[in-house]
Amino acid sequence: MEISAHSGQFKFRFVFFLLLVILSFLTIFFSVALGPVSIPFKQIVFDLIHPQNAKGVFGEILLKIRLPRVLLGFLVGGTLAVAGAGLQGSLRNPLADPYIIGTSSGAALGAAVCFLLGFEQFHLVPVFAFVGAALSIFAVLALSRRKGELPVTRVLLAGVVVGSLVWALVTFLLTMSGKNIAKLVFWLMGSLNGRTWSDFFVLLPYAVGGTIFMMLLAYPLNLLTLGEERAESLGIHPEKIKLLILLISSLLTAAAVAVSGLIGFIGLIVPHAVRILSGPDHRTLIPFSFLTGGIILVWSDTFARLVFQPAELPVGVVTALLGSPFFLYLLKRSQFA
Repeated sequence: MEISAHSGQFKFRFVFFLLLVILSFLTIFFSVALGPVSIPFKQIVFDLIHPQNAKGVFGEILLKIRLPRVLLGFLVGGTLAVAGAGLQGSLRNPLADPYIIGTSSGAALGAAVCFLLGFEQFHLVPVFAFVGAALSIFAVLALSRRKGELPVTRVLLAGVVVGSLVWALVTFLLTMSGKNIAKLVFWLMGSLNGRTWSDFFVLLPYAVGGTIFMMLLAYPLNLLTLGEERAESLGIHPEKIKLLILLISSLLTAAAVAVSGLIGFIGLIVPHAVRILSGPDHRTLIPFSFLTGGIILVWSDTFARLVFQPAELPVGVVTALLGSPFFLYLLKRSQFA
């Protein structure tokens, strides 16, 4: 009976994975077709198969504007979802999320400093963003830790405190940015508008490398969910594993924020939705979260650029509208346990 149940779970997860892969391709395909200028499906297929022959308005829009934007959005969504899955698993906290606990705001501060100093032309935005994210999350952990534990209430309060301080610094930088203030404000709201292939290739190694490292830590993450004492008795060092996962999550968040600005709640919603469907095993949770996060963010961005066209809504606003009610539901359900 146990073997049969295990086999059934494997089949379900395999089918679920195939479904996510198919949905990912369909999401990318339909998203590049939709916009103020609709591109015929046949034209998309031809231009993707023969990019060297892609000419005219459709070819320019597809290959130089929409495709890099959609692929970047998929990477950003997947990256933030993996970061959220890692944070929730390592902290054993269902409310842990890069946006909520201050990692994203710290990354935004680091990136804003890079913009203000004019170093973005040297592709140093991810480096500055990572430093800001790492400092923020370690500050949250230092403030919230109590007798070796991380209660939900203290993590949330520490996130609010650190986030308020960081945003005060970001506001100060905005006042110092002069003529670049509009650009920085729109970037801080989270947007994929105007992103190019260079942004995609900047994020790609961080997203792929960070996700692979997180998957390599899937088994220790599973042990951490059993409790730190149980995990230690099974041969892992909980504090070292948590520190490593927090660093990887910070790197993933920083890289995503560096190219897209602040996009919240993807790291909160996606791991929960996937966990309900596929179970808590991080060996499947992490890759499934990556695909699901990419799908959700691409459709959120598609909605953001279609709903008020020719004007465009920052995608961070859309994800906040989706995520805020979900966060309140989780908060009420946890009752600050």
